[in-house]
Amino acid sequence: MRRKILFITGSINQTSQMHQISKHLEDDYDCWFSQLFPDSAFLKAIVKYTPVANGTVLAGQFKERSENYLQEHSLQIDYGGNLHPYDLVVNCTDMIVAEKFRQTKTVWVQEGMIDRRTPLTELVKAVGLAPYFTGDTSLNGSTNVCDIYCAASQGYKNYFVKHGTDHRKLIVTGIPNYDDHFQFIGNDFPYHNYVMVATSDMRETYKFENRIAFIKNAVKIAAGRQLLFKLHPNERFDRAEAEISKHAPAGTMIYHTGNTSHMIANCSELITQYSTVVYTGISLGKKVHSYFDVEELKRLAPIQNGGTSAKSIAQVCRGYIEFKGRKEDFLTEFTLQPEVIEYNEMQCA
Repeated sequence: MRRKILFITGSINQTSQMHQISKHLEDDYDCWFSQLFPDSAFLKAIVKYTPVANGTVLAGQFKERSENYLQEHSLQIDYGGNLHPYDLVVNCTDMIVAEKFRQTKTVWVQEGMIDRRTPLTELVKAVGLAPYFTGDTSLNGSTNVCDIYCAASQGYKNYFVKHGTDHRKLIVTGIPNYDDHFQFIGNDFPYHNYVMVATSDMRETYKFENRIAFIKNAVKIAAGRQLLFKLHPNERFDRAEAEISKHAPAGTMIYHTGNTSHMIANCSELITQYSTVVYTGISLGKKVHSYFDVEELKRLAPIQNGGTSAKSIAQVCRGYIEFKGRKEDFLTEFTLQPEVIEYNEMQCA
């Protein structure tokens, strides 16, 4: 029987990343998928009896979208990981890792940007509460509970070490969906040289946002230049469009579908809030604005390796599932295939 791998999915971005990794493993391993699920009695009660979880990947539209993706791609679903014992679990977050998988080999894959740490982040960590009590992803990658951590860049590797993850567990692989931004140049999006605004879904995930002030600031930055707003797919489009129409100049373009990366490739300047798409702008040499420190973002930006991150992460998974030694010794004996390392170095030179 082939060894079994369970991929834990979350947002559409996380789900598509897991799918890409699995494609490099499915010929040799039996790959299954599960949306992130509540493991504690507390989380199960939150999901079952309150609407709070509807603003997370544990329930509601976010869970539905990801499971629709799995079904549309005819992937094997084992929600909760109950159908089989697994030889490896690949996690899209380490903020919730099921207790039953704590003795199983685990790999964590960075999705994208990590939320800014706040006083609440430090309190949750100091008191020893579950990481999800921060209400954001600020502790994602920093809980040290998985065996192997696949980071987007050396900058992020240093960041995770600084905040508590054992450096012996970390390897820089790059991350799918953000490792080949140059492919977006020369697209068929019909407009160019506008100031682009990429919004976030803060309100839909129960975070405070002064959207009116954000729109007015974008108008100020544009200084009379053409504006284009690309709404986050999780947003309430009717509300967002009404706000933009009221506070932005006539003729402002508004999109809630379409290829965001193509739009960024064609813009002259990019304004973001907490969106990972800022890294697309940075990689393509755009002037960017963010609620994060832009210089820090440049240090953290995912490596550009020509779209080989999924293959690299699959190499890590393959090597680890076959590894016979102690978990803590794996990365001391493992190296990525030379052609991948050389390609990364060439791209980052």
